[in-house]
Amino acid sequence: MNTAASIAPMSVAPAAAATVDGLRGLIADWSSDREAFHVSWGKAMMWIFLLSDTFIFSCFLVGYMTVRVSTTVPWPNPSEVFALHVAGADVPLLLIAIMTFVLISSSGTMAMAVNCAYRGDKVNAATLMLVTATCGEIFVGMQAFEWSKLIMEEGVRPWGNPMGAAQFGSAFFMITGFHGLHVSGGVVFLFIVAFKLLRGDYDRGGNYQIVEIVGLYWHFVDLVWVFIFALFYLW
Repeated sequence: MNTAASIAPMSVAPAAAATVDGLRGLIADWSSDREAFHVSWGKAMMWIFLLSDTFIFSCFLVGYMTVRVSTTVPWPNPSEVFALHVAGADVPLLLIAIMTFVLISSSGTMAMAVNCAYRGDKVNAATLMLVTATCGEIFVGMQAFEWSKLIMEEGVRPWGNPMGAAQFGSAFFMITGFHGLHVSGGVVFLFIVAFKLLRGDYDRGGNYQIVEIVGLYWHFVDLVWVFIFALFYLW
């Protein structure tokens, strides 16, 4: 009986210890940015987030296209709605073209920032990230101007507009507003990482992969805008 009693705890203890060690190991791997799927946890989680965001934007754009082709009321002409009055003439899509140029250009500065970070040039990396964030701020500022012009001058509302189909306002404000929210969040993300980069928070071990992770998010935001630009403003 003594032998049986002494064997029982030995058979249970390793399992309990393995459970605790496994949980601690998982937490340690997650917090130390260990690799999963042959990439770091941070990059893997960013890819998963971007995949989920892709589904959301896809649903919005497919819903917009469905409403656009099914409505019996004429859809407003984007070239007229988004024209900018310059030097006595209405220039179609001028503001939208500038917004697109600024945002697409920011992808180039972000790519250069990632390159500088992996070369250990954290000053230039942070500078280029701040330039990227500034481009994002300019984009959001121009989008706010666009919104105010449509609301105050054109009378566009989420529930209707004087230029045609009532669904135009709800589709426009929902899709561009959701994307603008992503750009604003990206700007904050860029400022935080650039500040921490200059402060030397990532110098331990020389791991600057966080810059690449921010770059993945920013390139995704730019890519989504290409689809919005093509389907909403050019169609």
